[in-house]
Amino acid sequence: MSGEILESVPTADDAGRKAAMALLAQATTQEMAQFWGQWADKPQFETLRGPETGLVMVRGRIGGGGAPFNLGEATVTRATIRLGNGAVGHAYALGRDGTKVRLAAVFDALWQEPAHRQAVEDTVLAPIAHRLKDNLEHRRAETAATKVDFFTMVRGDD
Repeated sequence: MSGEILESVPTADDAGRKAAMALLAQATTQEMAQFWGQWADKPQFETLRGPETGLVMVRGRIGGGGAPFNLGEATVTRATIRLGNGAVGHAYALGRDGTKVRLAAVFDALWQEPAHRQAVEDTVLAPIAHRLKDNLEHRRAETAATKVDFFTMVRGDD
C-alpha cells in the first residue's frame, strides 16, 4: 500500500444496512423467534462471536450541544455469525438477550445477500417498522390528550 490512505466511501447499501440493523436492534425476542420460525429456507450458520454481554458508556451533552459528560453505563449484547455461503452478519442490542441478537445477526447476513434482501425487508423489517410506528403514534396520542392550553381572559373592567 506504500503510504496510501484508503477511505471507505459510504454506499446506498451502507445506509440501507444501517437502517436494517437499527430496526433489528429494536425488535422484540418474540418477533425475532416468530420471523425465524416462519423463514422457509433456514440457512446453516456458525457463531463466530458471542452472544456476548458487556457494558458501554453512555455519554450525554448538557443542553444537547454542550460539553459531553459520562451519564452512565448500559448493558449491550452482541453477536457475529457466518452463513454457510460465507456471508457474515453482526448485531448489537441493548439488554442481555442473546437469542434475539443471534437471530438479528442471521437476518443481517441474509439482508446482505441480494437474493434474500427483499424477503428480509418484507417479512422481517417491515413488521418491526410498522410496530414501532404504531407505538410512536399511540404515545403521541396519549401525550396530546394531556395538552393544556393556557390563556388569559380579559374582562372588560379597567
